[in-house]
Amino acid sequence: MTTPAFPCDLPSILQRINQIDPIRYGKNRNYIDGNVSYLSPYISRGVISTKQILDHLIESGFKLYEIESFVKELAWRDYFQRLWQEKDIEKDIKFPQPDVEQSELPRCIAEAQTGILGIDQSIQTLYDTGYMHNHCRMYVSSLACNIARSYWQIPARWMYYHLLDGDWASNVCSWQWVSASNSNKKYYANQENISKFTGIQQSGTFLDKSYEELERMPPPYPLKDTIEPSLKPYLPASDAIEINPDLPTFIYTYYNLDPFWNAETKGNRILLLEPSHFKAYPVSRKCIDFALNVGKNIPNLSVFSGEWHELAELINPATAYYKEHPFNRHFKGNLESRSWMVPEITGYYPSFFAYWKRIEPYLKKQFTANEGSKKTAFTQ
Repeated sequence: MTTPAFPCDLPSILQRINQIDPIRYGKNRNYIDGNVSYLSPYISRGVISTKQILDHLIESGFKLYEIESFVKELAWRDYFQRLWQEKDIEKDIKFPQPDVEQSELPRCIAEAQTGILGIDQSIQTLYDTGYMHNHCRMYVSSLACNIARSYWQIPARWMYYHLLDGDWASNVCSWQWVSASNSNKKYYANQENISKFTGIQQSGTFLDKSYEELERMPPPYPLKDTIEPSLKPYLPASDAIEINPDLPTFIYTYYNLDPFWNAETKGNRILLLEPSHFKAYPVSRKCIDFALNVGKNIPNLSVFSGEWHELAELINPATAYYKEHPFNRHFKGNLESRSWMVPEITGYYPSFFAYWKRIEPYLKKQFTANEGSKKTAFTQ
């Protein structure tokens, strides 16, 4: 399997945008060694946005029909955020998860010892690098929820803890989609499917069955031993915070590390890491270190490990600015919009495809307006 690296300096990140091959992505993205972009951690940490990537593709002269698969993947991220604005995603969104028999994560999944080599290697890659291919995430989710019949919440938190690109909405809503609490049908993958897309040929496993057999099969014995994983949060010590009261204060978070955000305006720049948040939604030290390293692209960014109300005592909230995010609803000051691909479309849509149908005309207009342009490098 491919072991990706995730550089943290801005020139390398922007170069990765230039290297996107959205046409080949549409042809082989489901394969472990397919032409995926490896941009997800930077999008999730807010270093770049779906809108920036979309604009780059438009300016590069692509037509929407040529790269629809890639644009849809970007749109899925916006869709999940819109869904979170309208729904309590901490609970089953549409239906109670069917056939639940246990709440914890199967131990063999946590230990990367399921016996399904394609899955075990992807879990070990997750532990080593913080990355897991999207198709493998579906395999793991299906194994935990639909084969082992575990409720999605604890397994979803386990995966989120380790993902460099951990996005709470994308992660939770995807687990619910696989387990049929946010969809009309469970997602299953048998051994033949896993072997095909991971390139690891294997037979004779408990997944080496037809899909009809998998749906009727009781949980295999190896999946019945379960644990609640130990997910200990890590936060760095705060920097020495010096506030210039004559300047505005820009509040960055784990979900907003955008080096271009108000970059032309002088101000106090603070990365707020709230212990209460990371206690409720823990992530690994690897994830925090990645965030801190990409945060170095923001000049004079200071780290404050504390609660919002503690920071508010040091600054003037009236001149504080922050980007919208569901985790920031308790912030005070000046709320600024995130960069949506289609900001005109808001509200709840019961499926991604309903959302896509609604935004597609707006996307077509954006692509049409730029027809005839030549491909350019992303140099913002």
